[in-house]
Amino acid sequence: MNMKATLTDQLIRPVAADVRRRIPTRHRPGHLGGYVWTALLTLCTLLAGAAEPDSSLATWLKSQADIQTWSADFTQTRMLKTFTQPLTSTGHVWFASPSRFRWELGNPPSTIAIHTAEEMLVIYPRLHRAERYPLTGAQQAGSWKDMLALLEAGFPRSQAEVESRFRIISTTVSNNVGLLTLQPKSAAARRMMPEVRIGFGTNDLTLRSTEMEFADGSRMRNDFSNQVLNPKLEDSLFSPKLGSEYKIIEPLAEQKGKR
Repeated sequence: MNMKATLTDQLIRPVAADVRRRIPTRHRPGHLGGYVWTALLTLCTLLAGAAEPDSSLATWLKSQADIQTWSADFTQTRMLKTFTQPLTSTGHVWFASPSRFRWELGNPPSTIAIHTAEEMLVIYPRLHRAERYPLTGAQQAGSWKDMLALLEAGFPRSQAEVESRFRIISTTVSNNVGLLTLQPKSAAARRMMPEVRIGFGTNDLTLRSTEMEFADGSRMRNDFSNQVLNPKLEDSLFSPKLGSEYKIIEPLAEQKGKR
């Protein structure tokens, strides 16, 4: 698979495998649920120890309630322990409240990730292949849900929402940029991603960057630019029509069938 297929290769497949390994067979649900990605982050030196949200963080969190839609360009940087140089690529992201996302990596896109309330769809246009991850069902695996909830970290709706999922490790402000370091409260989420970091503008209250640190020491960061607040977004952006040339699979269902 192309190294640019970061969502599936670095996050979805490892999470799915970890969840299925940890859940006893008799308790595995037919569909594993979760949230989607919107967060990736910035490497920086932050204060050690616990910290309460400061006024700049509180102001930024309060401003998030005004965001109904959002779009931006991004530069994604992957720092892997097995590579001496980081891997970089560019793309575009769209967000619609409360939790619809569309990420396109590359131009033309090599990977498209779409999240709605019902499913997550990862599309590989060059391969005419798509992977569907249903997010509905009678039951949902809590650890899968907790780990994929990290991907919404860049778009909190309130301070209470942040504190319900994370422990605030530290906050700092430098050159009009606030840096927030979070630790997932869920033990399952911490096994996958020990830390999540968010960079935000204290002067314009924009999301500057998101970064995830994975358990193996690798990191994935997105830096955002050319942001547009509350643009008009068509529903079709989050409901792509795939032609008959596409092969659509459900990896979680296939994995369950092999058990």
